[in-house]
Amino acid sequence: MLGRPAIKLSDGAVVLIGDAPIRLRVNARARRVSLRVDAARGEVVATAPSPRRLNDAVKFAQSRIGWIAAQLHALPAPQPLAPGRTIMVGGAPCRLERAAMRIKGRLIPAKDDEPLRLMASGEADAYARAAVRVLKAATLEHVTARTAHYASALDQPMPDIAVMDARMRWGSCRQGLGGEPARIRYNWRLILAPPWILDYVAAHEVAHLIEANHSPAYWAVVKGVFGDHRPARAWLKAHGASLHAIGG
Repeated sequence: MLGRPAIKLSDGAVVLIGDAPIRLRVNARARRVSLRVDAARGEVVATAPSPRRLNDAVKFAQSRIGWIAAQLHALPAPQPLAPGRTIMVGGAPCRLERAAMRIKGRLIPAKDDEPLRLMASGEADAYARAAVRVLKAATLEHVTARTAHYASALDQPMPDIAVMDARMRWGSCRQGLGGEPARIRYNWRLILAPPWILDYVAAHEVAHLIEANHSPAYWAVVKGVFGDHRPARAWLKAHGASLHAIGG
């Protein structure tokens, strides 16, 4: 009797070990097989230095199934955007509310003893999509203002700004080429973080207009306009998974 065909292992493939999804990656700069948790995606990444070592990466993951289960169990549970919940927006508590009629979603400023409120219409997924549109608009407003501030401080032309729904990056910068303006994209979940974190990411991306790398010269630019970046990076590392869980 012929055996079952072997699973073809390739860069980017996902295999299940127990109930855990394991994404395989090839990184030629890696010196050995390794495992890491991708908190944003809720999966474990097994990295191998070459395609030929992917089988070793799977075996290594199988040998660490207890560790994998514990790491995935510790990840924050998804927090859907639904009426009645309270989230942080721009550093302030924001209550999610459903409108009694169909309206364009909006943020209602806090006043008296009422907190900041996000008002949107729709049920279940439709409400969540409407709430995300409101949060994206708020993110765009804030990052545009902070980008303009840092672009001016560094004597750089204002780049095009957009927001994105990314699982891997808080921002990205493409320098202007061939007469086209530079472009910076920001993760919309930055509006859920404290304002100084959004501010750091804006400084980080605008600095790339001068240095398209993470060299000492680049970090000197960041320090010159923002100050010590290490607390902000540590905050994102510690709390990034919780931000990605919101609306996940």
